[in-house]
Amino acid sequence: MSLKDFLKGLAPDIGIDLGTCNTLIYVRGKGIVVNEPSVVAVERGTKRLLAVGEEAKKMLWKTPEKIIAIRPLRDGVIADLETTEKMIRYFMSKVVSNSWLRKPRMVIGVPSCITEVEQKAVEASGEKTGAKSVKVIEESLAAAIGANIPIYEPAGHMICDIGGGTSEISVISLGGMVVTNAIRIGGDEFDESIIKHIRSVHNLIIGEQTAELLKKTIGNAVPDGKIEKMEIKGTDAITGLPRRLEIDSVEVREALQEPVTAIIEEIKKTLSETPPELAADIVERGIVLTGGGALLKGFDKLVSKETGVPVFVAENPLHCVAIGAGLYYEYEKEMEKSRFGTDRVY
Repeated sequence: MSLKDFLKGLAPDIGIDLGTCNTLIYVRGKGIVVNEPSVVAVERGTKRLLAVGEEAKKMLWKTPEKIIAIRPLRDGVIADLETTEKMIRYFMSKVVSNSWLRKPRMVIGVPSCITEVEQKAVEASGEKTGAKSVKVIEESLAAAIGANIPIYEPAGHMICDIGGGTSEISVISLGGMVVTNAIRIGGDEFDESIIKHIRSVHNLIIGEQTAELLKKTIGNAVPDGKIEKMEIKGTDAITGLPRRLEIDSVEVREALQEPVTAIIEEIKKTLSETPPELAADIVERGIVLTGGGALLKGFDKLVSKETGVPVFVAENPLHCVAIGAGLYYEYEKEMEKSRFGTDRVY
């Protein structure tokens, strides 16, 4: 083993995708080691930690009066700093090894649309876990690194990362962000649109988990010639009694139309702001989709149809931001080598 490899083993770099829906942690050399819902259950009043992640998600909307199940992140940013810190500490306790002799470096992917105050809150949460250093980078840059896109090249690459709370579209060339746009619309907004539609049309109240299941099971962005159906359960908005209802994929697509259109318009806007030389590269190389929203059936086809540009879904789109954050220092090192022809030690 070389000295460099030995030093890396003392404290591998850690990448975090602090998502509205899920938190993913990547450890260099080990891969994704945490992939759990960004949910925390605490005791009312004392805020004593009771459950985190998968166990806490099962409690959402089902807790007795003394317990609160919280999603501490909204629209891709921290809404509850204290609870977010507890959540990150818990996840990191499952990752950090006592055998490491040095504290790890941590890189966290965040939306480019967050404010300076929100960014400082993210950094503070990371620092309190005991990391040697905490760096915050744009989600789309992290996603591009994680998707193995050759962004060092003097050519335009477009990436669209659709997370739970935000969607970020960027054009990257020579390792730098040329154009970036972000909107606070993502998977959560998809779920909320389904909830609103079913209440408005059928007077049935459903929860976030039911809406998410509908989206993942029969949701689609374009007609595919096959109408799928699914039975759901909820509360009748008029009588207050439990009721069953069968929903088809056509209706779910109608419910999703508004947020899907908003993301596509943002992609078009980003393309219109891209310098012509880089736009020509994108027409040839296509747009890469990452994030959970990339998995909506037919979304890639709809984006391609609306923009006239080839569209590809990245391999493991849910993992790209965390992987890219974890590999950031390697990316930075490669950038230095490509610019100056040197091999700096970090």
